[in-house]
Amino acid sequence: MKKFLMATAACALSAGAASAEDVKIGVLLGFTGPIETIAPNMATAVEMAIKEVNDSGKAANGWTFSAARADSTCIDAAAASSAAERLVTSDGVKGIVGADCSGVTRAVLANVAIPNGVVMISPSATSPALTDDPDDGLFFRTVPSDAREGVIMADVLADRGVKSIAISYSNSDYGKGQADAIAAAFQAKGGTITINASHDDGKPDYSAEVAALAAAGGEVLVVAGYVDQGGRGIIQASVDTGAFTTFGLPGGMFGESLTEAIGEPLEGSYGQHPSSDAEGYQTYLDMATANDPSFDGSTNFAPNSYDAAALIILAMQAANSTDPKVYKDKIMEVANGPADGSGEKINPGELGKALELIAAGTPIDYEGATGVTLLEGGDVTGRYREYEIRDGKWETVQFR
Repeated sequence: MKKFLMATAACALSAGAASAEDVKIGVLLGFTGPIETIAPNMATAVEMAIKEVNDSGKAANGWTFSAARADSTCIDAAAASSAAERLVTSDGVKGIVGADCSGVTRAVLANVAIPNGVVMISPSATSPALTDDPDDGLFFRTVPSDAREGVIMADVLADRGVKSIAISYSNSDYGKGQADAIAAAFQAKGGTITINASHDDGKPDYSAEVAALAAAGGEVLVVAGYVDQGGRGIIQASVDTGAFTTFGLPGGMFGESLTEAIGEPLEGSYGQHPSSDAEGYQTYLDMATANDPSFDGSTNFAPNSYDAAALIILAMQAANSTDPKVYKDKIMEVANGPADGSGEKINPGELGKALELIAAGTPIDYEGATGVTLLEGGDVTGRYREYEIRDGKWETVQFR
């Protein structure tokens, strides 16, 4: 009888373990394409947040979480939509961190997320158009809109006494939105745009584009492009011909691969990218190193990726549901806390604590690695790191 009871108990435990849900979160990033050197660290940051939650053992209903990666390509809307569809139908993801680049993000939102009722939180899609795109309350981002970065870049240029700029932008939703925002803000400050011209990604030669830019002139060439694609090609061609010696570099151009490829001619160039001086940022960096010594947590959009994954999981806990149509309404709540400021601040390394507080009915205010504060419509306020390239390094000037 004793053996029978023990066997029965073992079966019951086994059944309980089997019933605990493995909640899959999609990681839809450009593992190939214009940001392929950035995407791996973004994905690692997502998986770091998932590991932190799983190690805590505090998720409701015995949930555990896992990541399912898929390649957005950054630039191919059809490929990104197909990859997202596979995440939803084959992998059964309950939310997506991504997509990354703005054009593919807009396509996935319209073609996959809305029809399937799946939450998306992008850590890097910055097009102002996403603010007004229909989203059924399913889309959020942990990176600020380029409408904000345009103002920041104009401030950076004006503070350095720049009066005229040429702009070369990627022929994409990201590039066009970024270039238009910078142009409008710089002109509002009395600056002159000598030319605002697109470039196509993937070309072997950009001499014609650079010739047109050089003919128009300008003290600085602002390159609103991609660090591993046409943006780099425009800079290389400019350096080779002596067309420009100083470059303005918005967020899409921030990456070690650029300084490694171009080298000394970038000395003194400058710009800004979405970053953080939040209280929890250093904690996040320390966690990243402890998680994997080879992982550079400061890589562009990696902290935003950690925060995106954390928000999805905490919203599920608050809703006591992994159904995106249910937990989507809790994302703003866990991100911002009550209006009276009574929510307990949550920083990196405190996701287990946050899960416990939510389970106890205590409101939280998720700050995370980037000081998250969501606005109506799913946008985020955000901060920018102004930098200058000195001795081949991206040195911080200040935060704005």
